[in-house]
Amino acid sequence: MSAVAVVGEVTLRALLGRRRALLVGLLALLPVLIALLIRLAGGRSDIVPILDTLVVRTTLPLIALIVGTAAIGSEIEDGTLVYTLVKPVPRWQIALAKTLVAAGLTAVLIVPPILLAAILMAGFGGSTLPTAVGFALAAAIGGAAYAGAFTALGAVTSRALLIGLAYTLLWEGVLAGLLEGTRYLSIRQATLGLAAAATGEDSGVTPLSPAISAAIIAVVIIGGFLVTSRALARFQVRSAD
Repeated sequence: MSAVAVVGEVTLRALLGRRRALLVGLLALLPVLIALLIRLAGGRSDIVPILDTLVVRTTLPLIALIVGTAAIGSEIEDGTLVYTLVKPVPRWQIALAKTLVAAGLTAVLIVPPILLAAILMAGFGGSTLPTAVGFALAAAIGGAAYAGAFTALGAVTSRALLIGLAYTLLWEGVLAGLLEGTRYLSIRQATLGLAAAATGEDSGVTPLSPAISAAIIAVVIIGGFLVTSRALARFQVRSAD
C-alpha cells in the first residue's frame, strides 16, 4: 500500500472516529429533512434554487469546513501529527492524502443527500434526475475546493474554524451579493457556475461562465494543496515530542 493510501486511511479513521462525525452526518441529512417537508406540502419542480439554498449556501461549506479543518488541524492541536511527520514520507504526500480524504468525505456526505432531496421534492419525472445528478457533480467539485482550502487553513492557523465561518458567512453570504467583483473570489459562485453549465438552469442570478468557474475551482484546489504542503514542510518536530 502506498504512503498516500496509508496516511489517507489513518486520516479517515480519525475523522470518522470523532464526535464531529455525528455533526457532519446531521448536517448532511438537513437537506433531506427539509425536502421531505416540501414534499408533504405538495412538492416543488424548481429544485435548483432550493438546492442552492439548502446545499451550496449552507451544508456544503459547513461540512467541508468541519472536515477540512480537522484533517490536519485536530492532529496539530492534540499533538498526534508528529507521529505522521516522523515517518519517512515526503510532506507533500501527507498533504495530498489529507486533502484527498477531506474532499472525498465531503463528496460522500453531500452527493447522496442532493439526489435524495431532489427526488423527494420533484419525484422521478421530467428532468429531475439529470438535473440532480448535474447539480450533485458540481457540488462535489465545489466541495473539493472548499475542502482543499479549509485543509490548508487548518494547517496554517489554529483559528481555522473562525476564519472559515467568516469567509462562508460574510464574504460569500453577504459581500458576494453586494459587490460584483467578489464573485470571482467565491467558491460558491464557481460551484453555481458549474451547476448551471451541468443542468442548464441557474439559481436566480447570472452564473459565472463554465471556464471561469472551472479556473477558480482549479486555482483553489491547487493553491490549497501547495499551501498545505508548504505548511507541513515547515512544521518542526521537536525532540521533546
